[in-house]
Amino acid sequence: MKKVRVRYAPSPTGHLHIGNARTALFNYLFAKHYNGDFVLRIEDTDIERNVEGGEESQLYYLHWLGIDPDESPQNPKPQYAPYRQMERLDLYHEIANQLLKKGFAYKCFCTPEELEEDYKKQTEAGIASTRYNRKCLHLSPQEVQEKEAAGLPYTIRCRVPDHKTYQFDDLIRGHVSFESKDIGDWVLMKANGIPTYNFAVVIDDHSMEISHVLRGEEHLSNTPKQLMLYEMLGWEAPKFGHMTLIVNEQHKKLSKRDNSILQYMSQYKELGYLPQAMFNFMALLGWSPPGEQEIFTKEQLIEIFDEGRLSKSPSMFDKGKLAWVNNRYLREMSLPDLTKLCYPYLAKAYDLKDKSEDWLNTLVSLYQEQLSCGSELVGLAEQFFKPFHVEEEAMEVLTWETTPIVVKAFLKRAEAVLEWNTDEVRKILKETMNDSGIKGKPLYMGIRVAASGYQHGPDLASTLVLLGKDEVLERLNKAI
Repeated sequence: MKKVRVRYAPSPTGHLHIGNARTALFNYLFAKHYNGDFVLRIEDTDIERNVEGGEESQLYYLHWLGIDPDESPQNPKPQYAPYRQMERLDLYHEIANQLLKKGFAYKCFCTPEELEEDYKKQTEAGIASTRYNRKCLHLSPQEVQEKEAAGLPYTIRCRVPDHKTYQFDDLIRGHVSFESKDIGDWVLMKANGIPTYNFAVVIDDHSMEISHVLRGEEHLSNTPKQLMLYEMLGWEAPKFGHMTLIVNEQHKKLSKRDNSILQYMSQYKELGYLPQAMFNFMALLGWSPPGEQEIFTKEQLIEIFDEGRLSKSPSMFDKGKLAWVNNRYLREMSLPDLTKLCYPYLAKAYDLKDKSEDWLNTLVSLYQEQLSCGSELVGLAEQFFKPFHVEEEAMEVLTWETTPIVVKAFLKRAEAVLEWNTDEVRKILKETMNDSGIKGKPLYMGIRVAASGYQHGPDLASTLVLLGKDEVLERLNKAI
């Protein structure tokens, strides 16, 4: 195999989306597995949709995920630069003129209105796949010259060969073929002098020596157009691989309008998901490793990546699995690092000015085993910050005849304690059991509800320590 060079080529039209992030990730793993190059190219020819900061956002979140390109507009190699399409217009015009001279392309002066009217007639005639009627293909050189002299705008169209089969072996789907009769003469250069996607991408991939093109299956129908250009220009085509769709939990195609799933890397970062967990999760979104293991480092994924294990079936975005994967990474974090991750969310929701570093570390440690993302701690830990109240479903516990007995017994022991720490509180709980003769659920839930207002929560001794001795005694007295 010649040197592997792959590219991720986003449009600067917004933030990094799940689908694009997965495309970038698989290209990155493929390149690194074969000691190749991962190239970032910016396809910015759709100037109406480009947004300010779009390119910077793509780069930022790729870096956040740990997907750093070997080449990019910011890190170019002179022989392949420039890496933005709008800076490569001269090259596109040069190749378009070559195709015109060879008779593989022609100028089309049809107006958008004329084209729309013709497509409408085709549709009314029952033609399912409308295509250009080749009106301008038959213009004489003199007619073309006259129209140009009159200043009429024109596009440049590819003259699709007749009776031609375009076929290739897809890295994922296997053998694929298309017939030229199903493809109308398509536009290479728009009237504004900007190339279409299918024209520019062939020139870019060839001039940047791209060896493999891994992309979403929505590009499958573009492949025959690109193959015909490679053939017309006498260039070797790269190997293609088209990844299957990502679907939601209802098995419907993931759409940017689908509000059931967060769509952008920025949203996951804002919620406190870890980039290495997102990298791990997305690597399993349409690719399966050998064996049962599902948690991998980036280095492990690079080592075991095999394009032959890319899925031929749609990949379901399983929110529960993402939460599980991220939880496994959060569990492995050091307590200070996890507290640092969670602190901004707590600070935004609650007043922390009187909370010590040790107090915060203890709080975070209580929930480390169950957290699925950093922001989740805000809801889990609300009992330690919000004014005391007893949950409606917990009120019944206060009516148990055992509750005032265990509360009084606990109070008697607690009031005499000088050190308020988990060891002491556990000792008091044990003594309360002996003093009252009550144990198990009536003992622990009775004290928990009277002190916290909740039936369930983290370790009881730690909960009482975090609430503070004075606060606990006050609440227990009120409960009595």
